[in-house]
Amino acid sequence: MMQDACGSVPVTEAGQSQRCPFRAALASRPCVDSYDNFCRIALSLFRFIGAAYATGASDCWEAAYRFADEAPDIADSPLLVARAAALVRILRSGRPCELCFMPPSCRRLSKDEADLMRLLAVARSRQPGELEAIVCQFVTFGKEDAATRAINALALC
Repeated sequence: MMQDACGSVPVTEAGQSQRCPFRAALASRPCVDSYDNFCRIALSLFRFIGAAYATGASDCWEAAYRFADEAPDIADSPLLVARAAALVRILRSGRPCELCFMPPSCRRLSKDEADLMRLLAVARSRQPGELEAIVCQFVTFGKEDAATRAINALALC
């Protein structure tokens, strides 16, 4: 092993840097700006709802409703929050571990958030059969139908 010219990153004998795998994983995920306005609104709601579950603070729920009320082009903001919350609730109950949500102002996505955005994009594209295949990868057995209905309902808001 040698060090690169800066002396900070180990370099293999082949001359390639051994970078942090966490950094590579983050770099491979899209950022918030790569999604349309509806998906960015839904992501913010997921994050507020995730914070509410993590902290138990009612202020997070209030922030979700206030954010949806102020979002442009949302006809029924309470329904949007309810559908986002229903999806998060179903996903939380159908997984062996907690969902990981970033803070609402973060530009990066956690792996769970990237998966949620992928689910939402597929539901909005209305490709038959594709959504069910992806949902099966995201939830445990027995929760697929409920998760599919919830993501479709959210996508149609």
